[in-house]
Amino acid sequence: MGTKPRLLKNKMIMKISKIYPFLLNALFLIVVLSCTQEDRDTAFTDGIAVPSNLSLLVQITQDNTGTVTLTPSGESVAQYTIDFGDNSETAMASPGEFFTHIYQEGVYSAVLTATNLSGETASFTQEVVVSFLPPENLLVTITPVSGDAFSITVSATADLATGYEVTFGEDADQTPTPFMEGESVAYTYSSTGTFSVRVVAFAGSTATVESTTDVVVENPITLPVDFESQTIDYASASTSFGGAFTSLIDNPDPSGINTSATVVQFFKEPGAEVYAGGILELGSPIDFTEFQAISIKSWSPAAGLTVKLKLENGTDPNISAEIDAITTAVNTWEVLNFDFTGFTDQEYSKLVIFFDFGNPGTGTTSYFDDIEQSNGEDDGDGIALPIDFELPAASYTFLGFEGADSTIEMNPDMSGENTSNTVMQTIKTQGSVFYAGTFVDVDTAVDFSQTGKIGVTTWSPKANIPVRLAIENQTTGGQIFVDVNTTVENTWETLVFDFETLIDPSFSYNRIVIFFEFIPDLAGDGSTYYFDDIELIN
Repeated sequence: MGTKPRLLKNKMIMKISKIYPFLLNALFLIVVLSCTQEDRDTAFTDGIAVPSNLSLLVQITQDNTGTVTLTPSGESVAQYTIDFGDNSETAMASPGEFFTHIYQEGVYSAVLTATNLSGETASFTQEVVVSFLPPENLLVTITPVSGDAFSITVSATADLATGYEVTFGEDADQTPTPFMEGESVAYTYSSTGTFSVRVVAFAGSTATVESTTDVVVENPITLPVDFESQTIDYASASTSFGGAFTSLIDNPDPSGINTSATVVQFFKEPGAEVYAGGILELGSPIDFTEFQAISIKSWSPAAGLTVKLKLENGTDPNISAEIDAITTAVNTWEVLNFDFTGFTDQEYSKLVIFFDFGNPGTGTTSYFDDIEQSNGEDDGDGIALPIDFELPAASYTFLGFEGADSTIEMNPDMSGENTSNTVMQTIKTQGSVFYAGTFVDVDTAVDFSQTGKIGVTTWSPKANIPVRLAIENQTTGGQIFVDVNTTVENTWETLVFDFETLIDPSFSYNRIVIFFEFIPDLAGDGSTYYFDDIELIN
């Protein structure tokens, strides 16, 4: 009986010793496979960015419980860990989650640690102020955004404040925007007016401190004035006197040099004073640094009438200057120039215009539009070749059509063959038809007696695309055209269009039409082109 258990024990030891090497080999294989699998599973993490742009938004309940919500944010983050700064246990959260913690009253440094998928970390420290007293000494700073009449930024400071909220007064149902001290909140208004900006400062108590500031959003009137803006209050800046009445109306004669939508009607009632006129107040004094003259598009029921333009100081009407111009067209738009050279040493911010000055009112109606500074040059017989687009835009009759958006702009590339100041820009808008183009009218028909070639300086973002130049009569059509390909991209070059064999000497060609990338059925792609210096060349 005593020897049998010993024999069984010896047999078990022998069996275990036999399988032990196999167990070691199996364990080694599992470890190798695990390491190989781990290497394969983590290879994708190579090159992952270190966590960055970390922040921690602190929001404290106002029930004196000290409950604080801390919302982390950052880039390239897989996991957040926070040390609340009060010797409590740390906590973890995933992106999109937040922490909730109960503090005692005091000032704490919460340390947020962000970890990416590679295990790399970055930390951010946010001061947490827990106070059951209301904030004190609230100071709100509202700053206009330079160059944008409709935008402001708001920031605030206050003692004991843990955070702030702001509403901008444009929408009664607007959700307040939270922000922290040291941050600013930007806002853009959709219209002019007076708005109440309300900033509330929070602490850990139920009491808050707030400040309300009225913000006046204005879109000041400055030259040039085309009366087309939907955000400028032209009416408030305009007055009339002496029996004259001015008002904005739809253009009653959108033709010739003025096809714009809105103009100013000037009605001089029967018996109106000889000096009846209208006033337009500008938002700032006129800058005469570059141009000393002012041009106005005018529509008059009669030729030979005196139109007086008077400039006045904004506060002292005794500081003034006035120039007369005479209408030459009847029931059609024309440009009147008023040269104030010699009078530009004063500050003027009021424009006063008088139609048929010196005569009592007879119930006549005139119109004016597009007030802008000019070089004061008389156009003589009007626009004729060569055309360099250096006169005020109002001097030219042009139009982009069928999806071409054309405007006279500053030269974006004053280099090479074209260092002039202003050029014609045309955008062939997305989806526009292939024959979208721009026409420019001339008041004097093109004179082909010496040459049949027209040169145009062009700037194209694409090389080897066809540019079509057509000439025709404004009334009867009769178009002839020549195609020439561009040879460079993003550079000025002169394209020459030879009409020698196409010209009808008896025909009056007084409209020039240009098409960029004139390829049948190829829709516009939003490309921007420029052209300038249309002239006859040998």
